[in-house]
Amino acid sequence: MPDVALADMFSERRDEIRSYLSFLSGVEEAVRSGVPRLGAAGPAISAQQQRILYSGVYLQLYNLVESTISGCLDAVSVTALAQVVRAPSDLSAKLRGEWVRHMAKTHREMGAERRLESVLALCEHLVSALPVGPFRIEKGGGGNWDDEEIYKIAARIGFDLNVSAEAQAAVKSKIRNDKGALALVVDLRNGLAHGRLSFVECSQDDNVDDLTRLANRVFVYLEEVVAAFERFIDDGLFLRADLRPVRAQA
Repeated sequence: MPDVALADMFSERRDEIRSYLSFLSGVEEAVRSGVPRLGAAGPAISAQQQRILYSGVYLQLYNLVESTISGCLDAVSVTALAQVVRAPSDLSAKLRGEWVRHMAKTHREMGAERRLESVLALCEHLVSALPVGPFRIEKGGGGNWDDEEIYKIAARIGFDLNVSAEAQAAVKSKIRNDKGALALVVDLRNGLAHGRLSFVECSQDDNVDDLTRLANRVFVYLEEVVAAFERFIDDGLFLRADLRPVRAQA
């Protein structure tokens, strides 16, 4: 069984964003009643400051996406592998490849001597018939975790990520700049992170209803991603076929 903390972590971070959106809704409502202030006699909240607050939603949504994918991968290669002692040969071909990548550090740039050290460590592990310990899957992504990248990382560890038509439409339907929900979040988050956009420019056409609809699309999709990873672990699909629970072999 996957660690229940996977779903809990997602829910907690999702609810943080919902709480923030509720706060923004209060600010927007105050604007309709006049100049919003922090307290009865406190400083006014300017339109510029309001835009800056709105742009924070894109950062929070991207943080949710990346933390969710990191949590899903760790649930496979850290939590699940910590529950039972496993030999390298117990793993599916795809996950065994990820373990070799981790042990031999094939994804890292390094000198010949360091490379040799990593390969020798892998050889020693295999010769000594040591078990596979929990390890971190190198996820890459480079700040570009949209639905296409999420599908690719799922395929890399050995399963096709299938989501409902509703969830697929939630992230694929065009919202702005000819982009779907996750692609838009990635684009605007990177624009903020790399200085291409100011916080005011990022949210200049947004209101809280728009941001809430965008967030809900992301939530619907990620909820199904989490559930798919949970099924992947429950069915033992990270293991060699003959070691999986009977229900997964049917």
